[in-house]
Amino acid sequence: MKFVDEVTISVQAGDGGAGASHFRREKYVPRGGPDGGDGGNGGSIVAVATHSKNTLLDFRYRPHWMAEKGGAGDKGRKSGKNGEDITLQVPVGTEVFRLSEKGEETFVADLAEEGARVVIAKGGRGGKGNTFFKSATNQAPRHSQPGTPGEEGEFKLSLKLLADVGLLGLPNAGKSTFLSRVSAARPEIGDYPFTTKEPQLGIVKSPSGKTCVMADIPGLIEGAHLGKGLGLQFLKHVERTKVLLHLVDVTPLLHEDGKSQLEKDIATIEKELREFSEEVFNKPRLLAFTKIDALPADFPLADTVAPIVSRYASKYCTISSASGQGVADTLGIVFNELEKIS
Repeated sequence: MKFVDEVTISVQAGDGGAGASHFRREKYVPRGGPDGGDGGNGGSIVAVATHSKNTLLDFRYRPHWMAEKGGAGDKGRKSGKNGEDITLQVPVGTEVFRLSEKGEETFVADLAEEGARVVIAKGGRGGKGNTFFKSATNQAPRHSQPGTPGEEGEFKLSLKLLADVGLLGLPNAGKSTFLSRVSAARPEIGDYPFTTKEPQLGIVKSPSGKTCVMADIPGLIEGAHLGKGLGLQFLKHVERTKVLLHLVDVTPLLHEDGKSQLEKDIATIEKELREFSEEVFNKPRLLAFTKIDALPADFPLADTVAPIVSRYASKYCTISSASGQGVADTLGIVFNELEKIS
C-alpha cells in the first residue's frame, strides 16, 4: 500500500432540517392547535484515530466529504430524522489543521492515541416547528424556523509516525538493512541512493523480551530541512521519536581522505537536525558505524572514530548488518536509552 502522510480535504457538514408549520385538522376538532415538528440535526464530520490505518491514501483519492442533511419536521409533532455523521478513520499520529482561504493553517487537533476524535465540521441545528412557539399569548403561531447550515471548510491532515527509535543517516548508510536485520520489516534494499522512498516501521524485540517500534527515515541529504531530496517531507516523522540512532557508513575510511569524509557525513545530518528543529536536535542520539565488515580485520576503527564521536555523541557502536556483528550490542544500548526516558 502506498504511504501518504499529508493530504488536503474539503468537508461539508449536513444542514439542519426545517421545522414544520402545521395545524391539526381532525374531525370534530374545529380549532386544532399547532402541531408542526422540529427539523432534524445535520450530520457532522468526525475524524477518529485508529491503528488499523497507517496511511492517508484513502483521502488522496477521495478528498471531498459531505454529511447528510437533517430531515424536515412534519405534522403531528413529528421531528425530522437526524443526518448521519461521517467518520473519517485516520492513522494514529495524524494532526488536523484548518486551512483559510489564503492557505494559512490553524491547528485543530493531534490525534495521537487510539480512539482520539475531533469534530472538524459540526452539523447544522434543526429548526423548531411552530409547536415550539405556542404560548399563553400566542395560541396559534404560524412561523417555524429553518435549519442552520452545517459547517464547511478545507483541512490538512498530516501524519507523523509514532515510533520509539528513529534511524537517521545519509542515503546508503545501511538503515534499511539494519531494520530488516532486527525486525520483520522488509523494506526495499539496493546499492544506490534513495532506495527507501517512504518511512518504514519495524517492531524490534530485545533479548529480555521488551519491544520497541523503530522507524527508518529516508531522504536525508544536505539541505534536507529546505526540502532537498526527500528530507523535508519525512523529517517531521522524527519529532515523535524518543531516541535517534544515527547510522554512518564507514567505507569512506578505505580511502586516503576517509576520516574527513566520515566527519563531514556526520556533520551533514547533525546540521540538518538542528536546522529543522532544536527540539529534535536535543533528543538522545547514538552514533552507529555501519558496514564494518568492509574494513580490514586489523583496521584501528576505535582509535579513528574516537575523536570524531567526542564532538557529536556520548556513545557509539559498530555494526555489520550483513554478518550480525555488533547488532545485539547496539540494541542493548538503544533499549537502555529508552528505559532512561520511560
